[in-house]
Amino acid sequence: MPEGKIIKALAGFYYVLDGERLVQCRGRGLFRKNKITPLVGDEVVYQAENDLEGTINEVRPRKNELVRPPIANVDQAILVFSSIEPAFSTLLLDRFLVLVEANDIDPLIIISKADLIENEALKDQILSYAADYRENGYPVYQTSTESMDGISSVAPLFQGKISVIAGQSGVGKSSLLNAVKPDLALKTDDISTHLGRGKHTTRHVELVAIDNGLVADTPGFSSLDFTGIEVQDLGMCFPEMRERARDCKFRGCTHVAEPKCAVKAAVEDGAIRDYRYEHYLSFLEEIKERKPRY
Repeated sequence: MPEGKIIKALAGFYYVLDGERLVQCRGRGLFRKNKITPLVGDEVVYQAENDLEGTINEVRPRKNELVRPPIANVDQAILVFSSIEPAFSTLLLDRFLVLVEANDIDPLIIISKADLIENEALKDQILSYAADYRENGYPVYQTSTESMDGISSVAPLFQGKISVIAGQSGVGKSSLLNAVKPDLALKTDDISTHLGRGKHTTRHVELVAIDNGLVADTPGFSSLDFTGIEVQDLGMCFPEMRERARDCKFRGCTHVAEPKCAVKAAVEDGAIRDYRYEHYLSFLEEIKERKPRY
């Protein structure tokens, strides 16, 4: 039977890309009974009824999956955060990074709207943050879709990958994709001055082709919780803590009150940034207070 990749899910139909052919499929009736929900990004086996219609018979094993947005087999997450309007937030960025790290997805950070910074102190602060994240091993790019600065560096990042592009509303995710591939003509909206955030312009998950890769401009990725991440896992989602944890005296150290903790020592000597550690402690408390699900 033929195989392909789901590139769009809409109104109960799954659109399977098989080479150059796009086949509109329904899922097997057994899927619902067995609680299997095909996701965008899934590799599937389908039965063709004709050239344009078919039925999905099997979903291949996934290497990862996200709940919000519902997408599978993601190679990388392109996290877009604006320099200004809305303001750059290390706290929100770290929430995204933890979620991405926990799902074995490679993160890339793009700081957009670089041309809008007029305050020199703010410009220096953004550059300092960018340096911090690079030091922790994260690729960081600064872009402007107005001047096109940095766009030529970003375009090759999509090649051969399934990418999720994510970030707050209003940071310029769709504008970035339009700058990389103008014929996409994705809808963009201005920031809502009343709400202080962008209006949602993306309504469903769909993979679109960019530079021999596929990218999802995904809605609903702005509410992030740590479901599935346990206390002992959180430190592994911070690269600078992960690499020092082996030097802690106690295995399973949570880097809070344990003696001879290599992570706390690194915070004290400035090797780990205070704000990253504070975010870690905040997330740790959130996980500890999470109500158990039965």
